[in-house]
Amino acid sequence: MRLFWERGYEGSSFDDLTAAMGINASSFRNTFKSKEALYREATDAYVAMAGEWFARKLREGEDVRTAFAHLFEEAAAQYTRDDLPSGCMISLAGAHAPESLAPLKDMMAAHRASAERAMAERLKQGQKDGQIPPDANIHALAAFFNALFRGMAVQARDGATRSRLAEIANVAMQAFPAASAKRVAAGAKSKRRKHRG
Repeated sequence: MRLFWERGYEGSSFDDLTAAMGINASSFRNTFKSKEALYREATDAYVAMAGEWFARKLREGEDVRTAFAHLFEEAAAQYTRDDLPSGCMISLAGAHAPESLAPLKDMMAAHRASAERAMAERLKQGQKDGQIPPDANIHALAAFFNALFRGMAVQARDGATRSRLAEIANVAMQAFPAASAKRVAAGAKSKRRKHRG
């Protein structure tokens, strides 16, 4: 996973992979069948790891704006960890893949779309709770935040520090649509009634 994350699919040679895992060519073929199959397993491992903190931050707190602020903060921390390659394994993977690798390109695009859908669902819930104006374009907002996450990952790969990414996150949150205090209070009251019921 680390090798693919650091070098990409095409940048990770067969010899690199067998050396990283400490196995010979025969063991590789018997265990993983192909480089593509191994890449899919490595991607699944990354998605499980990154998906855990991503989903957890989206669920935190009742206020959607706070949840997204924490999500950006966590992304800044995760993308600049000292013990892992910088950035995100999913963000640009497969974007320039040749036609022969179209299935892998489609897989990575699907992972990126899945993250955007998760953000859209959290935004919809916030809108339902009165924390986002009813006329806000939720899908455009989710696409905007998804693009920012991908951009932050590229910045991290280019050497941006955690504090630099945090600055970007702070600017991003300025674009978050604000709901009126009256609407937020009404949404909270409705939620309390629902929990009591």
